[in-house]
Amino acid sequence: MGEFDLIARYFARAGAEVSGSTVALGIGDDCAVLTPAPGHQWLVSTDMLVEGRHFLSTVSPRRLGHKALAVNLSDLAASGGTPRACFLSLALPRVDEAFLAGFSEGLFALADAHGVVLAGGDTTAGPLNINITIMGEVPTGQALLRSGARVDDDLWVSGTLGDARLALEVFRGHVSLPGEAFESVRHAMELPQPRVALGRALRGLATSAIDVSDGLAGDLGHILNRSGVGAQLHLADLPRSSILGAMPEDLQRLCLLTGGDDYELVFTASAQDRSRVLEAGRMSATPVYRIGRMESQPGLRVLDGQGRVLDLSLQSFDHFKS
Repeated sequence: MGEFDLIARYFARAGAEVSGSTVALGIGDDCAVLTPAPGHQWLVSTDMLVEGRHFLSTVSPRRLGHKALAVNLSDLAASGGTPRACFLSLALPRVDEAFLAGFSEGLFALADAHGVVLAGGDTTAGPLNINITIMGEVPTGQALLRSGARVDDDLWVSGTLGDARLALEVFRGHVSLPGEAFESVRHAMELPQPRVALGRALRGLATSAIDVSDGLAGDLGHILNRSGVGAQLHLADLPRSSILGAMPEDLQRLCLLTGGDDYELVFTASAQDRSRVLEAGRMSATPVYRIGRMESQPGLRVLDGQGRVLDLSLQSFDHFKS
């Protein structure tokens, strides 16, 4: 099967371009033709997944297709955007029809759930490498940024943290879990759910936001640096599953603060808006938890149950160090 037959069979979809929609012309020409809605700005992000670096060879193709798009949708969620279109660049060691069928099925299932059109991309032979560029819209001036956090703002996080890293520790042979518990944390690792609805609900409410992809401590650090503030949070307030909560404390700390692959949103909001934040969580069917507050003293301070500041020598994921 050649490149263009591969695209036509697994990635070109009839009726993907709709008159009056964002994607006026998609797969089939040198460029896609996109039309933003009046009064909106584009949001554009891209993420690359490399086998052995970002995913294990044991992941099913369908789950890999889901995750490849989910990590990009998570970036849009952190900016408060509405997804519109994506572009896929795919390097394959060989044409594997079973892999392509499962991968495209997982990708399109999530794309359809969020109204995303695959508008183009590229395919080539090479080590397995998946790159997706996502495009979305936000009303002009309403994008959530990392730079707006203020002293005395509340610090919030969605969902639960740490299960994806716990699954990785099982795969590495460092932890043993019974079958049902392992499948639960593996699900968190391989099928993250991007918080798109919550991101939109936080427009005009959150003062800053970022998605947790490389670990809470590291990703929150980007907000602190861009906003010129510090933060204090209590380790006991970090939301976690009952599975992770049964693990030794040092492992919980590793997974919660530096685990990565959570794809939850961490964000700040005025303390006066606590009820509005909780309502945004309810409206988007996403649990949200207040975990700390912003301070004028630079840096992140994590307190244990006795109010002592923990040593944060653990490092979040770094693509060139971890």
